[in-house]
Amino acid sequence: MFEALTASGFQIEFHSHARAILSVDFPEVADQLEAILAQATIPIEEIVGSGGGETRGTQRLRRALHEHGWRKHKFEVQRTIDGVARESISHEVDHIARFDAGVAALEIEWNNKDPFFDRDLENYKRLHADGAISLGILVTRGVSLQDQMRAMVLRFAIDNAIAAPADLERIGLSPTRRQLREYARRHRGGTSFAEAWSAAFVQDKFGAATTHWRKLEDRVHRGVGNPCPLLLIGLPASLVTFGEPQALVAQLIEQGDPLID
Repeated sequence: MFEALTASGFQIEFHSHARAILSVDFPEVADQLEAILAQATIPIEEIVGSGGGETRGTQRLRRALHEHGWRKHKFEVQRTIDGVARESISHEVDHIARFDAGVAALEIEWNNKDPFFDRDLENYKRLHADGAISLGILVTRGVSLQDQMRAMVLRFAIDNAIAAPADLERIGLSPTRRQLREYARRHRGGTSFAEAWSAAFVQDKFGAATTHWRKLEDRVHRGVGNPCPLLLIGLPASLVTFGEPQALVAQLIEQGDPLID
């Protein structure tokens, strides 16, 4: 299961019998996810242009899931005593899919603050305990993508001759005064402007306190979300592409327009 993705550098981890549940009850989920993720690509221009926010590549993943029937859903859980409503709790999940065997839930955490993992995992735990879902899936930046982000942004800076603040404006970025001061501080330390900007950009936008594999793994191994069956997927650095024709980049960006349910 997921052998092709693993061979491409994706990190795949199963918890609480998720592998058995997928293979027996939800083979469609594995097939759909493998087909969607095998086609995923993120031009480096999207990472830089997103300013650290959700890339169009992530939106393309969401659109592909939507086309396979995965929809945003708000679960409403109401508790009653002797027929009288006492408590109502809602849990919103970005993507759920219903199958004959039950419901699978999926969240993509491309680049949020890492406490979002706590929210997702606790939602899964409660929804599983209430019988609303059979499986929880989390997709985030894998170790290779996190660790190579600075080198990839630096490569982009060198390829695009980023040598001064004006060059950032040329590629459509509008750094704040605080960011410009930080670039200048690093630049004065003897590094090139490209190095100074790429290091500051990645630290500011993709720092250790954001959602990535190590933060997710730490929580799951501490038991957060247990006993909900979990499938964890880490996106690899190999998804990031360089030197794509501008027409193709523009086409991919257009395909990644935010999805409206």
